[in-house]
Amino acid sequence: MDEHRRAGAAGAAVRMPGGPEGGADDVPQPTPAGARRLWPLTGAVPGTRRALRDDALLAALVTAVAVVLGLVAGDGRDLDALGWTLLLGAHVPAVWRRSRPMPVLLATVAFVAPYHAVDYTHVAAVPIGMLALYTVAVTGRPRRTLLTGVGVVALTLIANAHVGPKQVAEVLRISGWIVAVLLFGTYVRVHRQYVASALERAERAERTREEEARRRVAEERLRVARDLHDLLAHSITLIGVQTSVAAHVLAADPERLDRTAVAGALDDIADTCRSARGELRATLEVLRASGPEDPEGPAGSSGPDESRGPLPGLGGIGDLAAAARTAGAEVELAVHPPDPAVRPAVGAAAYRIVQEALTNAVRHGGPHPGVRVGIREQDGELRVTVTDDGGDTGATAPPGPDAPGFGLVGMRERARSVGGTLVAGPRPGRGFEVRAVLPLGGDR
Repeated sequence: MDEHRRAGAAGAAVRMPGGPEGGADDVPQPTPAGARRLWPLTGAVPGTRRALRDDALLAALVTAVAVVLGLVAGDGRDLDALGWTLLLGAHVPAVWRRSRPMPVLLATVAFVAPYHAVDYTHVAAVPIGMLALYTVAVTGRPRRTLLTGVGVVALTLIANAHVGPKQVAEVLRISGWIVAVLLFGTYVRVHRQYVASALERAERAERTREEEARRRVAEERLRVARDLHDLLAHSITLIGVQTSVAAHVLAADPERLDRTAVAGALDDIADTCRSARGELRATLEVLRASGPEDPEGPAGSSGPDESRGPLPGLGGIGDLAAAARTAGAEVELAVHPPDPAVRPAVGAAAYRIVQEALTNAVRHGGPHPGVRVGIREQDGELRVTVTDDGGDTGATAPPGPDAPGFGLVGMRERARSVGGTLVAGPRPGRGFEVRAVLPLGGDR
């Protein structure tokens, strides 16, 4: 009986090492926001009322189990006043097991060790010891768990160093339970850390998706702003020039009205309005169909989808030149489209750059400006050049970079959107020149 008592005392002391969650060496146990903790062992923030309430409830449950075992089990002396005092006192420290792991462990051992030494019912003190061991493993770092396990098993072996052969199996059984509880607590700790890291990665990915969505929306807004600027500036400029032509014809010689010239100017205005209306409608359709929640639209794609824009690519350069000619410009085209065709984004950028350059030449280049548009492929790049001679008055177009307006800024943004560069500035003497280099890419 004395050997059995020594084995039980060591085993109980071993189980005590389960300290509270939240000590200095403990591992934080994050809980997902809004998760419902239906069982006290799921872990609350140490030191909070929730943690104390959970641990007090758990201590009460374990105490009830110990009382039942103390009344019905028969593996030791019947409990008297001293036995009940030691057994119940061992459960009180468990209320603070999260915030004070080691002090609670020592206090529990202080009650359980004499309890087993007097040979009271040993099984009644087993649950509180197992709970203490589990707490150490589930909240502590691996080193503390390992040292606790080694210390408890060593204490068990020392306490039973002189047991007879019949008690060897009992010592092995106690050591096995100690190791099993520590391994289970370690598994729970690792699982909690894995779940917490998975939740953190998911939250980080969600934040990244939201930031990416906001960035794409901002890029799409900028793209639409550039489209509207190019469309309206180009169309309004042409309409203004064509209206001036019609007014000049009407005022030049009212008695000999050139009806053909007036009709031609009005037809040009009508054509420009129809073209602008169609392009504006296409732009609005893209906006309606490509909101932030539309994964197939530009705002939900990997970048601005220029191919869905309202304007064509290199094939529309001729139409731009024809429109500029109706406004009085003398346009010379030297367009040599690459073969195979360029990517839609590059073609759209080149088209927009030529459109803005022609608009600036008509607006700022003086009467009847001479404009030369050159497009060719060289060294895997699309080189776009638009040069005007300043017109009959020798004006220089457009105003400097510091002047108000978004034409030059928009052209540079067009070039940067496809990884290219753009340089624009006055020519020596008079006139203006725009040069853009747009990479074609190897997978056209």
